[in-house]
Amino acid sequence: MTSTLELTFQKLSMPHLETVLEIERQSFKTPWSKFAFIHEMRFERSVFKVAKVGDHVVGYGGFWHVLDEAHISNIAVHPDHRRKGIGRRLLSHLLEEAVARGALKATLEVRRSNIAAQKLYESFGFKIVTVRKYYYSDENEDALIMWNDDIAATLAGADSRNALETPE
Repeated sequence: MTSTLELTFQKLSMPHLETVLEIERQSFKTPWSKFAFIHEMRFERSVFKVAKVGDHVVGYGGFWHVLDEAHISNIAVHPDHRRKGIGRRLLSHLLEEAVARGALKATLEVRRSNIAAQKLYESFGFKIVTVRKYYYSDENEDALIMWNDDIAATLAGADSRNALETPE
């Protein structure tokens, strides 16, 4: 059951990198390179976290914090651990971290074909605002640009919904 899954979050570091790269290769048609992740670990505006079950990295995600915005740059869950709520909890954690750092709104781009991700983002208040034609050059696929203009309100709403669903 998702709610009983013991999930922890840690800052991405070198010991996590090989597992993150493997998840990246299994998750994306054009995976990020090792150098790209190393750059993210060193870039002052970048916040990257891993999601762990016990000692095992099962997912990761990150955002760039620029002024009052968080740009979700990458998020993935290992194929063996999908459909367990890990992506949802990871996105929630990233948005909470963004708010704590002063972000008011968030943006991301997602492949037009990635319906599962779009549904996840919509459940967090993201709305499609425009399309970048042929953004993903590997297959000339469009990117849907999504925004959430009030991530704190979205998170507060999620907290109240979770409180209503919690058995007493």
